[in-house]
Amino acid sequence: MSAQIIDGKAVAAEIREQIGRDVAEFSAQSGVTPHLAAILVGDDPASAVYVRNKQRACENAGILSTLHRLPPETTQADLLDLIATLNADGDVHGILVQLPLPSQIDEQTVLDAVTPLKDVDCFHAENVGLMVQGRPRFLPCTPHGVQQLLIAAGTQVAGAHAVVLGRSEIVGKPMGMMLVQRGAAADATVTICHSRTKNLAEITRQADILIAAIGKANFVTADMVKPGAVVIDVGINRVDDKLVGDVDFEAVKEVASAITPVPGGVGPMTIAMLLRNTLTAAQLR
Repeated sequence: MSAQIIDGKAVAAEIREQIGRDVAEFSAQSGVTPHLAAILVGDDPASAVYVRNKQRACENAGILSTLHRLPPETTQADLLDLIATLNADGDVHGILVQLPLPSQIDEQTVLDAVTPLKDVDCFHAENVGLMVQGRPRFLPCTPHGVQQLLIAAGTQVAGAHAVVLGRSEIVGKPMGMMLVQRGAAADATVTICHSRTKNLAEITRQADILIAAIGKANFVTADMVKPGAVVIDVGINRVDDKLVGDVDFEAVKEVASAITPVPGGVGPMTIAMLLRNTLTAAQLR
């Protein structure tokens, strides 16, 4: 029997509708409109699409969105000056720096420059530390989106063995930390695998929940998946003119009990969680 397809578009649409209602209520009570400032450096086509989608989602939820487009030759100093200006602007509640950045700019320096109170991507060390301690100011957008999909699919996470493929600062590490916390879509036993992991397939076949976030097209094959596992595919890779995930979807859906598609799975959830963090940032101010 084929797996249940976890429809990220539909789940995200419901969440965005609720955020829109929450934004309207907050604005009516406070007279403040949540405001997200996005910074796009260079002319990478994929980044431009991502930013445009985020802006459209903000507009639909009643959140003000301002885009700062900078040329590809922008210096690190100029970018840091802009971030300092946005940090000091009381009308701006969230700051998003679209990655990747041009090679002349150090990403970590730039991300560290965003004040933690406006760090709606939850990349700053202060916010990551709070999240690890179980008292988050914001939650990282993609891992939080994954948790919401697990809830929507009715997945039993507490006590389950969750295996995360990938140890990136954006997805893999925070995903593992969030799954091991106490709470909804958490309380799991977590294994994080990476490029140096030995006997990888033996480990992934133990997973009740398998989350793939390594950036390798169709890497997870059916023989790597435990029958009945829930498979969440965070990857997005372009193969010829087609977008595919880290999971061999057609083969794995015949083994798993539930699976996310690419596109239309985790991606829409990431944007929805960004909107939630932006509203939270406005409320905190």
